[in-house]
Formats: sequence, C-alpha cells, structure tokens
Amino acid sequence: MDRIRLAYRDDDRTPVIFCIQAMARAHYALDVEVLQIKGTREYEAALFDGACDVIIEHLEYLYGQPALARQVSLFCAPVLRNGLELVVRPEVQRVADLRGTTIAIRSHGRPHAILLRLRKMGLEGQVATTIVRDEDVGRWAQWRTVADGACAAAFISRLYLPPALAAGLKVLDAPDIEVVGHYGQACLTRFAAAHPDRVRRYVQSVVHALALMRLRRAEALAIARGEPMRRMRLADEAELERQFDAIVDDLHLPPYPTPEAVANTYEIATAQYGAAGQMNPLSVWDLHWLRELEAEGFVDSLLAALASPGAA
Repeated sequence: MDRIRLAYRDDDRTPVIFCIQAMARAHYALDVEVLQIKGTREYEAALFDGACDVIIEHLEYLYGQPALARQVSLFCAPVLRNGLELVVRPEVQRVADLRGTTIAIRSHGRPHAILLRLRKMGLEGQVATTIVRDEDVGRWAQWRTVADGACAAAFISRLYLPPALAAGLKVLDAPDIEVVGHYGQACLTRFAAAHPDRVRRYVQSVVHALALMRLRRAEALAIARGEPMRRMRLADEAELERQFDAIVDDLHLPPYPTPEAVANTYEIATAQYGAAGQMNPLSVWDLHWLRELEAEGFVDSLLAALASPGAA
C-alpha cells in the first residue's frame, strides 16, 4: 500500500487527521502515517528535510521564506475563518461598548489575525491590545484577564470556551474574517510531481473525511473516540462530542481557499515574517486536484452517497 507521511503539531487537530487516515485506508488504498512534530523549528523544516510528505497546519511561515515557498504546493483549505469567540463580561451588550477598553490577545498562533478582526468590527484604533501568554494564564485562558477586570474582552478557541463561561463570562457576537485556517495542507511540488496518483488519492481522502465528519457524525465520532481522544487527553465522551462538533462547524466543502482568505493570510504572514512581502501569495497554491475531482463529479457523488442513509 502506498504511503503518505502527514505531520501535525497540535493534538486538537487529530479528529480530522485520523478521519483522513481512516478514509485513505478504507477507500483509496493509501496508508497515511500520522506524525506529530511539536517543535516549531523542526515542524517548519519537516517538508524540506524529508521528515514528512504533507503538513496540515501552520502554513503561513512558508510565505516568510520565499525561496522555500517556491518549492511547495498548498492544495486545500478546509477552514476559511478565524473561528475564535469573543468573550466579555455580562454587562457588555454590543461591540461598540468595547471602545476605549483593552482586548487580550494570545501570543501564540496568529496575533495579527485579531487585529484584522478588530478592523472588521470597527474597533481598529479604538481599543488597546495587550499580549497575554499561555505560559502566564494557561492554554487559551486569556479569558482570565477579562474575569479579573484587567481586560474587557478576549478571543478564545471554541474548544477551550467552557471554563470562561463557567467563570461568568459570555460570548458576544462579532464579525469574523476569512483566513486559511486549520487543516490547510501543503506538500513539496517535486513530491507531487513524482507521485501524482498518490497525491490525488490523498486529496480524495481529505475530501471524504471532511464529508464524513459533516454528514456521518456517528461514524466520524467512532473514529474520534479512538486515537484522537487519547491524544487530546479527554476522558469524557460528552466533551469529545462538544469539541468534535466545534471542529465540524468550521469545515467546508469543497475545500477551496477564497481570495479574501488568501489575502488576509498573506497580510498576517507579512506582519509576522517580513520577507512575506517579497512574493505573490497565489504562487504557492495548486488546486488542480480539487478541480479535477469536482469536474469528474467525485465531490457531488460522494456527498450524495454519504447523505443517503445506509449508503457506503
């Protein structure tokens, strides 16, 4: 059986990753070997030093290294939004109420994405921001600065929302932005050229996994209850289901990027990596596998089959 080595960093991604692996084995004669590479430097080097064949998150660093980016093909974007919830104290009723206050921003990930959110919310230049590290408050626990009154609001991943709500905070509806979010994937262009059929079957596996998660919740959850649940260190099935549903809510099919998502991701990368401004952000995208599958009717047929009770 042909093999694809898929690298990731964050265990929160594993429900999607192991659904891809399961669909690849069951339907496309492909063994997806799942590799966790935690170190940022090691992860960013993995494609280029031969440690993996595909990466599934944290793609923006490629824009910061134009010479390396020219060797890479980004081929899908299953999530097209920032996806963070704005948590505030109960007395805050509208986004406008935040003018003149301070917003907590997580140091990890994409801090500039929050500045784009604030721009879309009409708060650019009208609020102060402060960087709050996970090391100081806990993973995705920037909400603590809201609970203690140091800040008026914080953006929190939905996966980590319950403690903020339990502390008496609430979610305030706020406009989101389009970005190339979690589960965006890339491989070396030369790898794809050397193994075109293998990469095509891998893209089929990705599409199949996304469709399964959206349309066959029980089957996808059965996969998530295995290795993903262990890696996410979850003991409670209800919490697994809550996190699974939050992940699925962000997935879209077919997983094409949008011009706005690419533009915003490029702005985020340029803010973080100065060299990003030296390249055309479209030059790294290769969507021909998705286009071929869609033109052949693969996507529509798959969605119709999975939407039919009892169909394979």
